[in-house]
Amino acid sequence: MPLSEQYLLKVSNLAIKAGNMIMQHYQEEIEVMIKQDQSPLTNADLDSNNIICSGLSKIDSTIPIISEESFVDWKTRREWNKYWLIDPLDGTKEFINKNGEFTVNIALIENNRPILGVIFVPVLSALYFASQNNGAYKLQCSSSLDSLSGSVKIQVNKKKQSDHLLVVGSRSHSNENFNKWVKENIKNYELIKKGSSLKFCHIADGNADLYPRFGPTSEWDIAAGHIILTEAGGSICSIDNEEIVYNNKENILNPYFIASGLMKNE
Repeated sequence: MPLSEQYLLKVSNLAIKAGNMIMQHYQEEIEVMIKQDQSPLTNADLDSNNIICSGLSKIDSTIPIISEESFVDWKTRREWNKYWLIDPLDGTKEFINKNGEFTVNIALIENNRPILGVIFVPVLSALYFASQNNGAYKLQCSSSLDSLSGSVKIQVNKKKQSDHLLVVGSRSHSNENFNKWVKENIKNYELIKKGSSLKFCHIADGNADLYPRFGPTSEWDIAAGHIILTEAGGSICSIDNEEIVYNNKENILNPYFIASGLMKNE
C-alpha cells in the first residue's frame, strides 16, 4: 500500500485514540508493575498496545508488528522486510511521575529503515508525522481526524555548531558521558531536559538543536522520531558517524547516537 495521506491519517488516528486512552489512566491513580528488565509497566502501556496492534492489523493484516509490549523472536523477525515498530507509551517513567513528557510512537520500517513515523503527545494534543520524501508535519488535535489538512510543515533550525545551541537531554537517563561530550564539543549552549521522543520532535520543529544520547535506547524508542527528524531536515547517526538501521541483529538496542538539526557541513 502506498504511503498516501489516507494511510497516514489512519495511523495518526490510531495514535490519537491510544493517547486519549492513556490520558484516562493519567487522571487516575497509576498502578505500577515491574517487568523482567526492571523497567516500569502500567495498564496504560498495555491498553495502548492493544489499541495500536489491533488497529494496525485492520489497516493491513499482512504487515507484522514489533512492540515494546509484544516482542518477537529474532528467528522470526530476521526474515521481515517490512514491519510496524511501536512504543505504545514512550516515557513510562514520565507518565508515572505525571510531568506530561510521554508519547505514542508508531513507525513503519522497510529494508531496515523507517519510511513512516507518527508521534502523538497526549498532554499537548500535538501530532507529529512524516513519510519518506514527503516532509514532516505537526498538527494540534485532541480527537479523531477527518483529514490532515490543518497540519503545518516543520523544519529544523539549521544552526552552525558555533551558534548558541539548545541541547536536549534525557530527563530520566542523563549520565557523565553525555555531560562530558557536550562540554567538549559545544561551546555555547543551554541544556534542556525532556522525556520520551519529545526530544526528536523539538529538534524537528526548531525548538531544540541537538540530542546526544549516551545511554541505552531500543529501536522502538527512536524509529518514529528518526524519520520525523530527517524529513524535517535533520539527521541522526551513531557517535561513530554510522547510519542507524533497524532489525539487523538479535538485540534491539541502538548504538549511542547524535540527533541533530545542525547544518550538515558542520
